[in-house]
Amino acid sequence: MIRLYHVPLSPFCRKVRLSLAEKKLEVELVEERYWERSTDFLHRNPAGKVPVLKMDGRTMAESTAICEYIEEVHPEPPLLPKDAARRYEVRRLVAWFDDKFHHEVTSKLLYERVNKKITGEGYPDSRNVKAGARAIRFHLDYMGWLLDQRRWLAGDVMTLADFAAAAHLSALDYISDVDWNRNASVKDWYAKIKSRPAFRSILADHVPGFPPPPHYADLDF
Repeated sequence: MIRLYHVPLSPFCRKVRLSLAEKKLEVELVEERYWERSTDFLHRNPAGKVPVLKMDGRTMAESTAICEYIEEVHPEPPLLPKDAARRYEVRRLVAWFDDKFHHEVTSKLLYERVNKKITGEGYPDSRNVKAGARAIRFHLDYMGWLLDQRRWLAGDVMTLADFAAAAHLSALDYISDVDWNRNASVKDWYAKIKSRPAFRSILADHVPGFPPPPHYADLDF
């Protein structure tokens, strides 16, 4: 049995969940209150972060490393291209969303609005929220520019780059922080990716105290 220690709205956990689901690998989801830093959890990952995946007798941390391990042991359907240049582009975009987008947007919106309340860290910092709301416009425009040239973010086929982006945007969409009318190409891309069977468990998430908006699980928005 594959077991994933996760937090429902964590984009890093969602990226791993999407990779597992796309490859039709059954997984047991275990919600982890990582902020409590329990001894058991710190034994699984001394860094004290989710996701943590138990698979093939191994305990693994760091979402991108996990996804690449899954890709190597379960290569079909592929989420990384064979060609070195195209594989580089996928990795570049995964890093873009997990580093730059996360720092400028996700941490300013999702973490301020949701994580602080759940972990008991206080109230949202309005300056961070405003900064995140400004920054997401740039990122949506950049995605739109990419999608005007390509079928998917990294090229002509769906890859881990699309899952990385969708993991962040779906978590933000859960709290209505994505303006889907800003760019038609991005909206069409998201409608296409969230209609995949791999997305079903993501759309079924429900965080106590934070009900999703009606459009969240609507495949037609």
